[in-house]
Amino acid sequence: MTISNGSKVYFWHPASWLRVKGPDAFSLLQGQFTNDLRVLETSPSVYRLWLNQKGRVLADSFVLRGDMADEFWVGSYFCPAEVVRGRLEDYIIADDVAVTDETGDWSGLSLMEPDQIEKARALGQGLIFPGRRGWGGQMEWMTRSPPELAGATMLTTADMERMRIRAALPAIPVDIGPGDLPNEGGLEDEAISSTKGCYLGQEIIARLRSMGQVRRRLIRVTGRGTPPIVPVKLYQDARPVGELRSCIADGESFAGLALLTLLHWQRETPLSLAPDAAPTILPDATS
Repeated sequence: MTISNGSKVYFWHPASWLRVKGPDAFSLLQGQFTNDLRVLETSPSVYRLWLNQKGRVLADSFVLRGDMADEFWVGSYFCPAEVVRGRLEDYIIADDVAVTDETGDWSGLSLMEPDQIEKARALGQGLIFPGRRGWGGQMEWMTRSPPELAGATMLTTADMERMRIRAALPAIPVDIGPGDLPNEGGLEDEAISSTKGCYLGQEIIARLRSMGQVRRRLIRVTGRGTPPIVPVKLYQDARPVGELRSCIADGESFAGLALLTLLHWQRETPLSLAPDAAPTILPDATS
């Protein structure tokens, strides 16, 4: 495939890419995920979460329909296949469903520009669906046989991480994980349906909707100097107020996502990486 000269693209491998097939595949997935699988009637994919009984985030996934009847693809940027597959198979009792791990057989291309997307669709192979990279209109192209790319500028993992953090998109389970609620990462509108019916953790999520507030929130921050090794606690006036979950170098500074306790965190006061360290971290002005 020929890409316009200088056009940007990112080559990646999924952490999980599972084939779920069988007469009961739809009902199994619909009953476990937080979003409504019926969206696939009009959309190429749906983004959803896996929660535990306490409403904490175990994993996330994109779900797509396959070419055959009763066939679905379940994939994730960061959540390992064994975690997602294990969660699915834990709830297969008398269901006629087969789950196959095909992670090693597929690769992804993040397409950033309209001409790339049109050319990929014209080839008529693989699966194309909206991504979550922080680039407007960006699509993912999953394929078993990646094409040769001529004329493309290949983005790096650091480029994508910088883009994701700037867009304040949490990586699951790095930024929001098994100890955290989806609302703390701002995922309640994108990844959770309020009308689909039952799923594991639904009672907790419904209670959060009625309360209208969580005690912690994932905030985009910027800091001076070299990015620290994460996760690392953050302090204000020697008091712990949260944790820096992810960060990436951004020029001579770094950008990151921090989960902060709203009760103790003071927005106008800089944060530090140790109780006795100089405060060098501030929330992004647009957070």
